[in-house]
Amino acid sequence: WIPDPGHWCGGSLITADWVLTAAHCFDNIKKIGMLNVVIGATQLTQPGPGAQVRKIKKLFRHENYNRSDISNDIALLELNEPVQCSPYIQLACVADPTLRVSQLRNCWIAGWGVTAEGEHLQRQSYQEKDEDSSDHLQEAKVQLIDVKLCNSSGWNSGKIHTHNLCAGYPQGRIDTCQGDSGGPLMCQDNHDDSWWVVGVTSWGRGCARARRPGVYTSTQHFYDWILAQMGLSP
Repeated sequence: WIPDPGHWCGGSLITADWVLTAAHCFDNIKKIGMLNVVIGATQLTQPGPGAQVRKIKKLFRHENYNRSDISNDIALLELNEPVQCSPYIQLACVADPTLRVSQLRNCWIAGWGVTAEGEHLQRQSYQEKDEDSSDHLQEAKVQLIDVKLCNSSGWNSGKIHTHNLCAGYPQGRIDTCQGDSGGPLMCQDNHDDSWWVVGVTSWGRGCARARRPGVYTSTQHFYDWILAQMGLSP
C-alpha cells in the first residue's frame, strides 16, 4: 500500500476484502486512513487499468505482537469494499495445518523494496519507506532454510522464533529488503500447480548477507488466528 507519495509495505489478498500483511508495518503509522491499498499493479507510477484501489476499513494486528523482538509479526487489513478478481487479481491461498511446508522446494519472494542494501541501512524490520524502492514489482527464487540452522550461532544466534521461517541462500545474494515487509513468501505445491503463501516478510539483518537469510512469519502457525479475525472457523 502507498501513503502519498510512495510505497510503504506489501501484502497478500486472501479473500475479496482481506489483506494479509506484517504487524510491524504499522509501528509508525498514526492514521491508517492516509493509506491506499493498491491491488493488481506491477508498476507503482503507472498502476494501469487492471489495478484497483481500496481504503482500510479496519486493522487487526496480532494481540501478542512485540515490537522489540518482532514476534507475532502478522496483521490483517479489512478493506472498505471487496476487490473484483480478474486476470490481474487472484486470491492467495494461506498455508493450512496439513501442508508440509518444509518439503516445498519451489519458493519465491516478491515486492517493491530496494534492490541493494545501502550503506545507511542496517536492516532490522523492512517497513521503512525508501526513496530507492523499485517502481516495478520484483520477484526472486529462494530456498527455505532449516530454522534450527538459521537460529544457530554464526547465523541469527537465537533471535528466530518458533513461528518464523527463514528463506534465502546460505551465501546470501538474493533476499527481501527494505520496503518488502508484509509481502509474501510463496511456495508451489509438490503435487500440482497451486501455490501457497507460507510466510509474511518480517525482518532480517542487512539484506542478502551470508548466513543472514530473510525472516518470515509462518502463515501456517497463525492459520487459526487468521480465520478467527475474519470471522471464520477452522
